[in-house]
Amino acid sequence: QVQLVESGGGLVQAGGSLRLACAASGPTFNTLTSYAAAWFRQAPGKEREFVASTYGTRISTSYSGFVRGRFTISADNAGTTVYLQMNDLKPEDTSVYYCAAIRGSKYDIGRRYIPSEYDYWGQGTQVTVSS
Repeated sequence: QVQLVESGGGLVQAGGSLRLACAASGPTFNTLTSYAAAWFRQAPGKEREFVASTYGTRISTSYSGFVRGRFTISADNAGTTVYLQMNDLKPEDTSVYYCAAIRGSKYDIGRRYIPSEYDYWGQGTQVTVSS
């Protein structure tokens, strides 16, 4: 079992920046290097959508088209926290942002966009961007 806890959300003006963090822990958890981790977001009335993912904390990263060049996913050297640096935020980025993870042995990179592929989820953190 892996527990994920997001933090770092808040209210920011358009053009501003936020850094989200996702701390992983659990009785059998050791390091995220053996997991794939992702950020998703969900706005009211909309489906949960893929934002970014990383596998093995550094092996590969992937971004959705609407955040590429503005957001960066990374992980700390200990492999216990995944970050999402968000720059040049836009009002349409307003959502609840969720961290998700799946053990690397089960990870299908071709299905990284699909929320149901992930076994572990955080509670979410609200990001609000004002115009």
